[in-house]
Amino acid sequence: MQTIKAAICREYGKPLTIEEVQLAAPELGEVEVTLEAVSICHSDISYWQGKFGGSLPAVYGHEAAGKITAVGPGVKGFAEGDDVVVTLIRACGSCANCGAGKPTICTTTHDDMDGPLKTADGGPLMQGMDCGAFAEKVVVDTSQIVKIPASMPKDAAALLSCGVITGVGAVVNAAGLRPGQDVVVIGAGGVGLNAIQGARIAGARRIVAVDMTEEKLEIAREFGATDGVLGSAAKPWTQAIRAMGGKADAVIVTVGAIPAYDSAPRYLDDGGKIVMVGMPGFGQSASYQPLLMSDMGQQIIGSKMGDTVIKRDIPWMVDLYQQGRLKLDELISGRWTLDQVNEAIADTMTGAAKRNVIIL
Repeated sequence: MQTIKAAICREYGKPLTIEEVQLAAPELGEVEVTLEAVSICHSDISYWQGKFGGSLPAVYGHEAAGKITAVGPGVKGFAEGDDVVVTLIRACGSCANCGAGKPTICTTTHDDMDGPLKTADGGPLMQGMDCGAFAEKVVVDTSQIVKIPASMPKDAAALLSCGVITGVGAVVNAAGLRPGQDVVVIGAGGVGLNAIQGARIAGARRIVAVDMTEEKLEIAREFGATDGVLGSAAKPWTQAIRAMGGKADAVIVTVGAIPAYDSAPRYLDDGGKIVMVGMPGFGQSASYQPLLMSDMGQQIIGSKMGDTVIKRDIPWMVDLYQQGRLKLDELISGRWTLDQVNEAIADTMTGAAKRNVIIL
């Protein structure tokens, strides 16, 4: 066991504490990655608030990038010195879902409290979301990593691990948006902006962003939205329909707000799809009229992590970034140190930040 620094959650909703923890050497099929950047996702915040369950103490953080510094037995295709992104998508490769090309919903489970992390005195410590990346290093399965060019800035690369693949994938993979179709993206935060980018890249005709502030709608336009509608309007869907000259082929809900889910069908055309991305807390429910949706041939589908196959989709997105077609640097609102993780979380919770990144 080696000793590293990590930000530990010991009580839901209370400030994380920077402590020394023990990190085991990589085992079969695992690698150790020394991190250079990890961004803060709203899923991290939801876990920290206790909304998604789990165990304590825990180390969260799952949007990361760094360099491989140790390789466990049986590892193929990766070596010390490789630059990689680290994701939470841990896939066994052999369950029915993995075999069907759906690694984001792998059914093989394991105990996060029995991972590579231990407290300084050897006690149990949860490796949150199979990463535990609010730390100097992580040990993860090779199914969770993808090589990136050494020249790619790690703060930009880290964003590919969750927010970018979730937003872009929701449009390209889950909705299957085709050139010339219209899309509404509800929520112009970090994931929403990437859904907007995904729609632009997919060749959408009209991309309508819906959010609660004019400032965020203006940012949405910078990422490719053709129109912006304030969600606080009495009937925002009427403005969106007017802008598109009809209803949407796809509605991407990127916020975990029940009113957003309740209103989503009002934007949707016959035969269209609602893609559920934003995650409300446990126990919250939305309401629909099944008769109308069935009669109009509409679909409601869930999309976890953009239905991404990371070793296929992340290299594609890296290439788009290098071509200047996928904005990553522009997503970064602020850069922080590990000691400033609580301030970075607080800033993220204001809703003003696109993505805050911790530089290690």
